[in-house]
Amino acid sequence: MEKELKIDNVSIKPDVLLKEKLWVVIPVVLLVGLLSVLIYNHYAEFSIDGFVGGFDQEFLVFFAIGVFAQLVDGTLGMGYGATSTSFLLAYGVPPVISSTGVHVAEMFTTGASAISHHRFGNINKKLVKHLLIPGVLGSIIGAYLLSDVINGDVIKPFIAVYMIVLAVIIIRKALAKTIVKKKTKKLGFLATFGGFMDAVGGGGWGPIVTSTLLGRGRNPRYTIGSVNAAEFAVSFASGITFMLFGGIHGWQVIIGLILGGVTAAPIGAYLVNKIKRKPMMVAVGILIILLSLKTLSKLL
Repeated sequence: MEKELKIDNVSIKPDVLLKEKLWVVIPVVLLVGLLSVLIYNHYAEFSIDGFVGGFDQEFLVFFAIGVFAQLVDGTLGMGYGATSTSFLLAYGVPPVISSTGVHVAEMFTTGASAISHHRFGNINKKLVKHLLIPGVLGSIIGAYLLSDVINGDVIKPFIAVYMIVLAVIIIRKALAKTIVKKKTKKLGFLATFGGFMDAVGGGGWGPIVTSTLLGRGRNPRYTIGSVNAAEFAVSFASGITFMLFGGIHGWQVIIGLILGGVTAAPIGAYLVNKIKRKPMMVAVGILIILLSLKTLSKLL
């Protein structure tokens, strides 16, 4: 009897190890494949002269935005899109380029973040599975509408207002008192709405999905890690949709955000339980409001 149990344990372990490895292998394979396709299709823009020429003051600005936005997202479970889009719009980057840049960059930064959160044991795999498909569908619809149907210049003020709304949500969640844990219903609808608004507005997955789940009393560590892991699939889907229907523009923005985000991803995953969330959430919310008001003042 004991021998049979030992044999069963030996046979189960390889399956468990394989499933664990898939959480790292799948993001790595997808990112390497994506990078290869991008270089193959846009090799002229990846020339040494073009690459070296791109390292100027603007690149450093986009790199810094990428670092800051990823630190915010990795530690709070929200704010990458809202923070980076607000900075880019305030800097004068057009909506389509900023949204495309943010989502293509997020394909890499969320991959790095998902691997980092997995490494630190911050992921609830059951929650990730519930969020994955609905979030992907919502992001594809939103990315298609922004790329092929909606005029980016027309919706720019609406995006700025939307960012203010997201900032208010972040601040309100930060100031909320102790929350009693409640069962989260309609996870699929929540993920679909979050993915759609994230693609159209250039941010929103975290503030909508993470804030709702935390508002229901879920464990912050596993909520943040799981939502970040699901965000990889959501960002990948919207990024591919942007590429197919709108092409890729603003390489300097994209590369700056990618390098900054990938650099900061492991730090954010490590700091998720090390910093005081409430003061940082309030500070980030106020910053997003100020940046969005600056964008609106330019348009009015």
